[in-house]
Amino acid sequence: VQLQASGGGLVQVGGSLRLSCTASGSIFEIDDMGWYRQVPGKQRAMVATITAGGITKYTDSVKGRFTISRDNAQNAVYLQMNSLDTEDTAVYYCTARARHYEGTVVSGRYYDYWGRGTQVTVSS
Repeated sequence: VQLQASGGGLVQVGGSLRLSCTASGSIFEIDDMGWYRQVPGKQRAMVATITAGGITKYTDSVKGRFTISRDNAQNAVYLQMNSLDTEDTAVYYCTARARHYEGTVVSGRYYDYWGRGTQVTVSS
């Protein structure tokens, strides 16, 4: 299973960006999907997650500004980021918890998959 993220870039304070991430490969089913971010010298931290049924969770600092959504038919997850601040500058990673095919057999458990990350830079 591979995750490909896109949509990062450079934006001014108060601006918006929309991140997209699509999962591909021998996917049987995807459970939770989400976005994490990491700045140099710090651990990767959860930004937002969404279950297959659409239940969302956000870190406190992005509530009211960011919206996570997903398209189960496309195996995709999105992050709409509004009112961006310099503190949102980070590399953003998408993640998916999925079961995959091993030949004709479905894996017995879920695995956590990560995309390569996309840089978001907010300038003042």
